[in-house]
Amino acid sequence: MTEPSEGAMQVDVDLVRQLAEMLDATHLTEIEVEHGDRRIRVARKAAAIAAQPMQYAPPPPAPPASFAPAPVAETGASVPAAHANAVKSPMVGTAYMSAEPGAAPFSSVGKTVAAGDTLLIVEAMKVMNPILAPAAGTITAVLVENGQPVEFDQPLVVVE
Repeated sequence: MTEPSEGAMQVDVDLVRQLAEMLDATHLTEIEVEHGDRRIRVARKAAAIAAQPMQYAPPPPAPPASFAPAPVAETGASVPAAHANAVKSPMVGTAYMSAEPGAAPFSSVGKTVAAGDTLLIVEAMKVMNPILAPAAGTITAVLVENGQPVEFDQPLVVVE
C-alpha cells in the first residue's frame, strides 16, 4: 500500500463497518460521528414501505336459524292455520296489551270491537303505536302476550 498523501483523509474501515452494523441493529437510516476535525457519516436509503390494505377478520358464522313458531297465547276457540283475518304487526317492536301496567287489556277473546278500536300497542324506538281493528268484529284469538317482542308482519290478533 502506498502512504496517503498530505491532506488526504484516512478512513477507518473498521469504524465504518461498526457504524453500518449499528444502522442495521437500530433500524436507523443515517448515523454520523464527529471527532475533532474528522467526520464520518454512514447512511442508507430508507426502504419504501408499501401501505398494506387493512385486513379485516371475516365475521363469525351465524348460528343456524330456528324456525320454531312463536308461542301462541290463545284463550278461546282454535285459530285457523292461515290466520286469514289476523291483524299483523306493521313494525318490529314490543307488544303491549294495555295502555299501562295493571290496566284492562285492549283485546280479549270474545270481545266485540268496532273498526278503529285499539287492539294493542306496539312500542318501537320509544314510540307507542296503537294497532287498530281494520273492521268491526269479534276477537277470536290473541296471538301475542304482553311484553312479547314482535316482528314485522307477525299475526297479532284475529278479528272475525
